[in-house]
Order: sequence, then C-alpha cells, then structure tokens
Amino acid sequence: MNKQLASTGLILGVISIIAGAFGAHALKKIFTENQLETFEVAVRYLMYNGLFLVAIASYSFSKKQANSILQLCLAGVMLFSGSIFGLLFGTNLGINVKFLGPITPIGGVLMIAAWILTIYHIFRSKKENVS
Repeated sequence: MNKQLASTGLILGVISIIAGAFGAHALKKIFTENQLETFEVAVRYLMYNGLFLVAIASYSFSKKQANSILQLCLAGVMLFSGSIFGLLFGTNLGINVKFLGPITPIGGVLMIAAWILTIYHIFRSKKENVS
C-alpha cells in the first residue's frame, strides 16, 4: 500500500468533512443559497479526490507514478476547491478576488489529468504483465 496516497486521501477526506460541517452550520448565516451550493461543490470535489487517492493506494504503482498522480491530484484540488473557497470568502469580505475565477477550471483539468494518468498506468501495467 502506498501510504502517501492513502494518508493524503484521508487528510483530504477530513478537510472535506470539516468544511462541509462548517458550511452546513456557520456559513448558512453568511452565504446566499447559491454561494452555499458552490461551496458544497468545492467540498464534494475535495472528498471525491480524497476517496480516489485512498482507493488507488493499494495498487502497485512505482514511486514515480504514484508521485505524479498525487501531485496532479493535489494541485488540481488546491486550484479547484481553493479558488472556489477564495472567491466565496473574498467576495463576502469585500476583497477583489476575481483573478481566482480562471484558476478554477485549471484545477479541474489537473484533477481530470490525475484520473486519466491513473487509468493509463493501470492499463499499461496490465498490458506489460500479459506479455
């Protein structure tokens, strides 16, 4: 088992649970309904990627492969969810954070790349094992 993938995934899961609880209780008084829905999207993608990392942790990736997947996934989550959090909180605090808007889709692309890279490594290794 790749402990780095598993532990990072579990940490993302914990962060998403804390953020979700925070959103469900404390932020209801601050955010609009639309903002809460957007916040929940960011929390959901944190959890999805946390579960993804835990799920793939038992696969036999090389250290380089696991590290590439982990870096793409973390960068994606930080840019995607982080930019959404920044936009929501910045807007509510009266801070101009519009520059974060274009960062969100870059994070999404990086998360997709992590998942595709995982598929590639899994199918490539199966192909090599058959030969």
